[in-house]
Amino acid sequence: QGRLVESGGGLVQAGESLTLSCKTSGIILSTFWGATMRWYRQAPGKERELVASLSSEVFYEDSVKGRFTISKDNAKRAIYLQMNNLNPDDTGVYYCNINNYWGQGTRVTVYS
Repeated sequence: QGRLVESGGGLVQAGESLTLSCKTSGIILSTFWGATMRWYRQAPGKERELVASLSSEVFYEDSVKGRFTISKDNAKRAIYLQMNNLNPDDTGVYYCNINNYWGQGTRVTVYS
């Protein structure tokens, strides 16, 4: 049974950076290689939205283009989201997703 665990969230001031990590377990390597990796966020009072995805192509939600970078490490079976120049609109709980697997989320709070 696959399991995802996010980490790296925190309280930061606008303009600062964070790197989120998503460590996986129970997912075989071939599945990891072929899967689409996604990061979602859910802002307070809003629905969960896709922020970035990585497969044969890379997708970024418009508001994070040029600031966020999604990446993965096949050897570690981990996914990352580098977030630069954060602003208060980036506040929310960030979730990683691989196929049907979800993490529990990591909270990011950006204050101005």
